[in-house]
Amino acid sequence: MPRLFLIGYRATGKTTVGRIVASRLGLEFVDADGHLEATCGRTVRDLFRDEGESGFRDRESAVLEELATAEVWDDHVISTGGGVVIRPANRAHLRRGFVARLTASAATIHARMTTDAAVLDQRPNLTPGGGLAEVEALLAAREAWYREVADVTVETEGRSPEDVADAIVTAYRAANPTPESAG
Repeated sequence: MPRLFLIGYRATGKTTVGRIVASRLGLEFVDADGHLEATCGRTVRDLFRDEGESGFRDRESAVLEELATAEVWDDHVISTGGGVVIRPANRAHLRRGFVARLTASAATIHARMTTDAAVLDQRPNLTPGGGLAEVEALLAAREAWYREVADVTVETEGRSPEDVADAIVTAYRAANPTPESAG
């Protein structure tokens, strides 16, 4: 079965839902940002500070290429960073698998970000002001790219992670029927 990529803005539930999806499909789970941090020994926040957004995006792209092409990552659910869709080469790598996009309103994303200590501690602002205005601006800027690569879009607002995972598993199985499920 093809790799299953989860895309969407930060705090849409990609990591939480990804773990559930992997478990339900009998696959392994990997968080691309976590893999990047483990590989280079620095946090995303540190990479942004030390190398700027461009340097971080270069590293993010290299990790995505590895996760999308190396055989060791077959049979994985892969949670990606929110901005992975910015680069055309990354969008091409995502198309090598099944892509589930998680969404929520800007207000909900902002609320989740401000109440999740891990998000606040690990991820830098991407615009000078940060906050809700940043979320709204980046959602608008990335919308077409998210739509371009998504095989399915699943709203997370007001839904449990288990419900969101069920929707993704259903769409993934429909797109990738096994001999047992096709007969």
